[in-house]
Amino acid sequence: MSNPLLADGPLPQFQSILPEHVEPAIDELLALNREQIIQRLESDETPSWENFVEPLELLDNRLSRAWSPVSHLNGVLNSEALREAHSACLAKLSDFSTEMGQNEALYEAYKVVAEHADVLNADQKKFLSNVLRDFKLSGVDLPEDKKQRYKEIQQSLSALSSDFSNKVLDAGNTWSKAITNSEELAGLPQTAMDLAKQMAADRGLEGYLLTLDFPSYLPVMTYADDAVLREEMYRAFATRASDEGPQAGEFDNTENMREILALRHEAAQLLGFNNYAERSLATKMARSTDEVMGFLNDLAQRSKAQAEAEFAELKAYAAEVHNHGDLKPWDVAYFSEKLRQHRHNISEEEVKPYFPVSRVIAGMFDVVGKLFSVSFHRVDDVETYHPDVSFYEIRDPDGSVRAQFYFDLCARQHKRGGAWMADCQSRMQTASFEQIPVAYMTCNFTPPVGDADVLLNHREVETLFHEFGHGLHHMLTRVNYPGIAGISGVAWDAVELPSQFMENYCWEREALDLFAAHHETGERIPEDLYERMIAAKNFQSGMMMVRQLEFALFDFRMHLEYDPATGDAIYKILDEVREQVAVVPAPAWNRFPHAFSHVFGGGYAAGYYSYKWAEVLSADAFSRFEEEGVFNEATGKRFLTSILERGGSDDAMNLFVDFRGREPKVDALLRHTGIAA
Repeated sequence: MSNPLLADGPLPQFQSILPEHVEPAIDELLALNREQIIQRLESDETPSWENFVEPLELLDNRLSRAWSPVSHLNGVLNSEALREAHSACLAKLSDFSTEMGQNEALYEAYKVVAEHADVLNADQKKFLSNVLRDFKLSGVDLPEDKKQRYKEIQQSLSALSSDFSNKVLDAGNTWSKAITNSEELAGLPQTAMDLAKQMAADRGLEGYLLTLDFPSYLPVMTYADDAVLREEMYRAFATRASDEGPQAGEFDNTENMREILALRHEAAQLLGFNNYAERSLATKMARSTDEVMGFLNDLAQRSKAQAEAEFAELKAYAAEVHNHGDLKPWDVAYFSEKLRQHRHNISEEEVKPYFPVSRVIAGMFDVVGKLFSVSFHRVDDVETYHPDVSFYEIRDPDGSVRAQFYFDLCARQHKRGGAWMADCQSRMQTASFEQIPVAYMTCNFTPPVGDADVLLNHREVETLFHEFGHGLHHMLTRVNYPGIAGISGVAWDAVELPSQFMENYCWEREALDLFAAHHETGERIPEDLYERMIAAKNFQSGMMMVRQLEFALFDFRMHLEYDPATGDAIYKILDEVREQVAVVPAPAWNRFPHAFSHVFGGGYAAGYYSYKWAEVLSADAFSRFEEEGVFNEATGKRFLTSILERGGSDDAMNLFVDFRGREPKVDALLRHTGIAA
């Protein structure tokens, strides 16, 4: 039986990939890699870039190309069989990664290549610098017993993180609420009602169905007049994968969290760091844990008073205008939306008709084309993994194909929530091999009802532009070595720069006129509505700032202060952080950390602060466009050549200074968010 994961075609054969293909393919490639690495190490040739590094990079690239569709399918088309195969291979890949990272002969060979710096270009030197650093971070210098323990820890962390994510996914997928009486959904926009009706019909039910997927959950929290319904859904969402709530104990992540923190701490100490927060910064732009804590505490100090004033205003409004005296967490979004409408005479529902998804996508391509001189072309004869998925090429002005991407925009069952960009394959170029970058672009927008075009709210438009910024970083790179091409090798606290930068184009009139048009009349956003959007842009920006700082401080302190003698102290630290920055009281049964997938199931451990750190970079970068013109051709080209094309080929600060002419300042972020400097 031919295995589609081992095929040499330019793109994955999604229609042919079955769960039973996964382990045999990964086993075969891991065996091949081990065999080839031994052969290279036993060769009489002195290791060089051409005879050593490139051949190993080609091996690694083939393994990555086989694994990327498996990893992606596990997130977007999850099944029990695929999950089992994915989990089994995660352990094998973790073993292989640690084994190679601790291989002293391999380490010495790379050092030999790096020592001949006179024959290496700047990108090759940066690549090797990262490789040698990563050897040390894999424990190559440890004695054998500690190497073995480090390997065991990495195996366990891989399994625990995967299990954490699976439990969050299962908790979200298995909770739903069927409603037969439409009066219980009073206040919901028609689009949300239509979606709830369609979801019920899809499952063979009468009436309406609510789930914890964001397109279903958020309208209820924002618009449903029934406070009991809001509380029920809030409780289900805020207790996912925990010991509390309607599924108490069924998908409980408590032990996963404890073990993950303990093992991260132990691994960091094996490598000579005091804690995992220090270990995390070894590959980031921030220079010390003190610098990160100072940055977060400074933002908190600047934002807290404004957040408190905003929440006090909300409570007063709910009490005085709606006779609602005791504001609960499940009331906040509901009354905030009413206050926003009251103060600015604007609602998401008024704006949505101007953002049909087909127009937004075409307009986003126009924005990027004007900025970076590329064009986008849909390709219909490419094999995808679901009927919802489309495929595009990015072309340079001369017509050559620069990159490709899959677009998977709507929520559905067995698909992980949220929005993300992942790499299908990276740019790679050698004397004998050439590969363009390919990305997966994934969102969870409201699915279409019937033949109607999906209408996005403005936050969803920002999400689309944000993720596409990540995609541009991956796809527009000119670096030829996968380890530092695109987002690879970019300091994690700088990787959000292009994504947050792109969000600015959801607010600029000149950009909106390229894509914001009424889905029925084609009318552009009226000036009056645009002015109200801008006036409402920073509505409750202080509350939003402290909410993000709560996540960031909690994550960083949890890893910085971990003490094996006392255990994890997860909720003790969370309570202290909330005391410092939060303005909306959380109920005692709130179990937000149990579903904090960024930190326990993703790559943001002791790194959630990166969102705010990179927001400083993106706001400051965009301020140059504000000064010189938001579509200034020369400025766009400079951003392309200094940031997007360079990937991880230089330190993030050097690239930023190359674009901006100086180091970043926080002023633009405070101005953009309406928080007084």
